[in-house]
Amino acid sequence: MRTGLALLLALAIAAPVRAADIAASPPRDLSVTVYRSPYRGAGGMNLSYLNGFALVSETRIVTLPAGESRLRFEGVADGIDPASAIVVGLPSGVIEKNRDAHLLSPSALIALAVGRPVELVRTHPKGGGVERVAGRILSDAEGGVVFETPAGIEALRCSGLSESFSFDSDTTGLSATPTLSVLTRSARPLTATVTLSYLARGFDWSADYVATLSKEGKTLDLGAWLTLANSNGTGFPDARTQVVAGRLNHQTGEVEPIDAGTAILAKCWPRGSTSDSSEPVQIEEAFPLSPFPPLGIPTPPLALPASRMAVSQVIVTGSRVKLEQLGDLKLYRTPSRTTVASRQSKQVRLLDKHAVPVERIYGADLPSNRDLLAEPASVLLRTRNDAAHHLGLPLPSGRIDIFQPGGGRPLLVGETNTRDLAEDEEVEWRLGESPDLQIVQTHEHRTIDRTDLQPIPIIPGLLWAISARLDDENRVEISNASSGPRTFELRLSLPAGSSLVRADHEAGVKDGRPIFHLVLPPQSTTIVRYQTGSRPVS
Repeated sequence: MRTGLALLLALAIAAPVRAADIAASPPRDLSVTVYRSPYRGAGGMNLSYLNGFALVSETRIVTLPAGESRLRFEGVADGIDPASAIVVGLPSGVIEKNRDAHLLSPSALIALAVGRPVELVRTHPKGGGVERVAGRILSDAEGGVVFETPAGIEALRCSGLSESFSFDSDTTGLSATPTLSVLTRSARPLTATVTLSYLARGFDWSADYVATLSKEGKTLDLGAWLTLANSNGTGFPDARTQVVAGRLNHQTGEVEPIDAGTAILAKCWPRGSTSDSSEPVQIEEAFPLSPFPPLGIPTPPLALPASRMAVSQVIVTGSRVKLEQLGDLKLYRTPSRTTVASRQSKQVRLLDKHAVPVERIYGADLPSNRDLLAEPASVLLRTRNDAAHHLGLPLPSGRIDIFQPGGGRPLLVGETNTRDLAEDEEVEWRLGESPDLQIVQTHEHRTIDRTDLQPIPIIPGLLWAISARLDDENRVEISNASSGPRTFELRLSLPAGSSLVRADHEAGVKDGRPIFHLVLPPQSTTIVRYQTGSRPVS
């Protein structure tokens, strides 16, 4: 008897103690720092494909018993990178971390209930009342749900009547929201304030500018919005929000997507013979118990679940962001807390600048040594990002819409993208094309060998023969059909190994390329002739 009691006691001591399952409180404080996608251009964003990321920091209250506990942080971002998660404030730190990737959804419920008893709820085929039948699910949602009742084996919804399942509450351990769980240990019961910080995908931001030219076109007023976007199913209410400009080296592995459920299909045989093949019948009805509301828009029949749908709702606030330095990057902080809502974009005022002096420049980029038919000149606005031009602050990349008064109201005259612009940098925004200015280039190939050059001694006793040739001549006609003079810039692209050797107009150099600065008289044609030649070669 004593031996049996001792054995039971030893087994009880040796048996592993199951960790207590504890849920942290909802976030008491939130901070979201959004980093731009390093691969996206300066254009707009697609809420369905956001490739930026965010650093999320949450402050929560936890109450832990003595011993080992599995602490659950519910409501984290869908795209959380669990390897990046840091929890500060736990007495003994974190033993392990786990991202619970399966959410409460119809398909997940059915997958976990396969082989378990459930209750089928359906319309009685004769009386029309509600009928409840005990049964067992035999296959999951991917191949069409099959279940067994005392009457036999059936396929879900193949009777043509309304059918659904009722699950026991203990059938699943699923969470209705994305969850990060950590295993921790405490020597005594305690209540603590902890901070959870992690990186998450599915965020992005951009700058959207609006420039309004004066009637004379000599100055403009520049305003900008900061657009924040969050494609996650989790929102972050009343958060301290900031964005970072600049390209950050961010390396991350693939994060398993949150299982928001797949479509549940009913694959049924039509009335007739089982030898008659048929396409699966797709039920145009949402499966009950879905925890994901459609957020004000109708859900398409068996389409992507609502938790993965992008709602392009723009929310505008009137506050302006504040610029700070973050190492070599720029940080823009919203002056007040804001809500980074789920599957939405939000705009916060970035800047307002007035009476910025600008020049309207007409020009063309021509490849040398080619015949070109008449093409219109391009038009751009040029200024400088300094205090003298009423700017003088870092301007993040984005899209800019340019308006000018016409007919008593502003009209769109140009739309383009703008790159990141540092202070004291030249700013150029392309407006479009001017049909009043046309450019034609005629190319004549002409080779002149220069063999009478004297050799140049490079190393004593060794002579290097230098040869050069003029081989191409170009004639450019620029016609100005407008009633006023136009400032024009002709920029040349030269083949590798060649240079501009002669021209009938003075040429300068900009960005390593030859450029002609011209003033075109009204109602006239200006002709520029230039020759290219191979650089001296040894």
